Amino acid sequence: MQSKQHWEDVYTSKAPDAVSWFQPHAQLSFNLIKATGASLDAGIIDVGGGASTLVDDLLDAGYRA
Repeated sequence: MQSKQHWEDVYTSKAPDAVSWFQPHAQLSFNLIKATGASLDAGIIDVGGGASTLVDDLLDAGYRA
């Protein structure tokens, strides 16, 4: 099976929390963003986040864009 087809199958057949790389909270990313000292209204982009909950955690912490 080609690599592209493999990953298409994974993403269409499994729930986001059913894959080995899922994490309920991206704590390291969240901590790194906080450590930058960016204001709560700074623009933050979660590149390649997929089904990440990082945006939810940022909003809960008061970040707004």
